[in-house]
Amino acid sequence: MLPDEEYSDIADFYKVFGDSTRLRILYFLDKGESNVNAISSELGIAQSSVSQHLKLLRVARLVSWRKDGKNVIYKLNDDHISRILALGLEHYEETLG
Repeated sequence: MLPDEEYSDIADFYKVFGDSTRLRILYFLDKGESNVNAISSELGIAQSSVSQHLKLLRVARLVSWRKDGKNVIYKLNDDHISRILALGLEHYEETLG
């Protein structure tokens, strides 16, 4: 058994995945690095909304960023996030069959 605080922290981690817009951003970033403009354009989401979701994803440590001149480039924080996304999709697809 884990301490209650750890269960709470893990639950908060999973809550971040509970929003379809954030999931769309994460799956998009799973293909590679991108900036807010490209994410907004590709997903058809307002730049301000993308920025707000990216802020939450950064706080949750699901994405990281780097500066490239004036651009801020985002990517998945590590391979764990990519594997979680792949497992979620795999599970979803299995439930369809």
